[in-house]
Amino acid sequence: MDDAAADGEIQAGQSAGFWDAGHELMLRRAAKIAIAFRRSLDERPQRPVNGFAEMRRLFAAHLPERGKGGLAVIDELAALADPGLAIMTGPRFFGWVMGASHPVGVAADWLTSAWGQNCGGHTVTPAAAACEEAAATWLLELLDLPRESSVGFATGATLANLTCLAAARGALLQRVGWDVEAKGLFGAPPIRVIIGAEAHASVFSALQLLGLGYDRVIRVPADAMGRMKLGAFEAAMNAGDDPTIVIAQAGHINTGAFDGVGEIATIARGRNAWVHVDGAFGLWARACPDTAPLAAGVDKADSWATDGHKWLQVPYDCGYAIVRDSAAHRRAMAITASYLPAVTGDERNPSHYVPELSRRARGFATWAMIRALGRQGIAELVRHHCRIARRLAGLLGAEAGIRVLNDLVLNQVVARFGDDDLMTRRVIEQIQADGTCFAAGAEWQGLWVMRLSVTSCATGEEDADRSAAAIIDAWRTVQGERR
Repeated sequence: MDDAAADGEIQAGQSAGFWDAGHELMLRRAAKIAIAFRRSLDERPQRPVNGFAEMRRLFAAHLPERGKGGLAVIDELAALADPGLAIMTGPRFFGWVMGASHPVGVAADWLTSAWGQNCGGHTVTPAAAACEEAAATWLLELLDLPRESSVGFATGATLANLTCLAAARGALLQRVGWDVEAKGLFGAPPIRVIIGAEAHASVFSALQLLGLGYDRVIRVPADAMGRMKLGAFEAAMNAGDDPTIVIAQAGHINTGAFDGVGEIATIARGRNAWVHVDGAFGLWARACPDTAPLAAGVDKADSWATDGHKWLQVPYDCGYAIVRDSAAHRRAMAITASYLPAVTGDERNPSHYVPELSRRARGFATWAMIRALGRQGIAELVRHHCRIARRLAGLLGAEAGIRVLNDLVLNQVVARFGDDDLMTRRVIEQIQADGTCFAAGAEWQGLWVMRLSVTSCATGEEDADRSAAAIIDAWRTVQGERR
């Protein structure tokens, strides 16, 4: 059967879900396009070819009056999207802390889409629920967190932070006789939130959504690497006795630095406080013996948020909300209705641990990646990326006029070029235009910097060398323009 015969347009009254040769041809075409894209990553500019304005023009069209066959739609979509695709899965993408969607995870994610399991309840989708439970058990062991903890599979660290903080809010208010899940925050006893001055924006977003506010928090001053100052934290803790949520950080977004979570938890203990750790990528340091000391004491906290689509290389979207008090976790998140399956004994409903009732079965890709890499493979991945970060920092720091501003404790490199913000911005623009690698900028401690995040499973030493050479060339070009 040729493409045209197998790809008739979908008409009214025709079942789009009925399986036929055209559907198989369409799925094979999508797989072929996806594989070709992944094969081309190393040769492509490590940035989109077209910007947003051009892509908006390409996609702009009137609402179609008639449908088109699936094969033609897939071809059209791929042709339209290709020039605007970021090469986030490439070997020299250092713009943000993003994993490269490992092929094993992608394959498992394709199966997840094909299986189409709505991972809300364990009785209707037992394979998805059981796989997620097994993956959650592995995660707790990998990260060496309390084994009694519950794990919710969320979209990412933003929603994972929100989930954990919702559990914290409910547990703290329950201790003072208030049921926030039933009564809300109107008339509730006040909750203090103590947080580091350089906490990640996603945490403030979670506080906003939970009605705790992002301006009313108590911000603890940070040291030169972004870590909460323990003396200042203790003073803040001693300044009141309201129920308190403490938010610590494992892996500063710019420097990779860790708050002293063990000491923070010790200070907070016995004070009607809940210690939460935003460990979007840094929590994975616990999976590697070389870096685990950075996160010593993290297990003394009450909840933790981290991402699978960062260091574990799971495809988007996948984050984990981990809560020591599983009852508080369920109270904050569980959705009940007569048509939903009840839980008895030790059964586990995936929807009881995240805000979503309808969602994809994220456990399959997580299970597949852990099964493929194993404990040793995950540890080596963390070790490898830290080694690449040190290599990049060494090459850049050896060039006159380039300063590496952070201690190289993990996978983050912060660099500054020359003596003003403009030169650093120009180097970033130059390297992005060049396309050898992708680096992004950020404002940190009043300075504009280039931030390099090494998290792709595809990145090797040669990629570090090529990228460093391109960045140095960009710096020399900018210097020449200045003269």
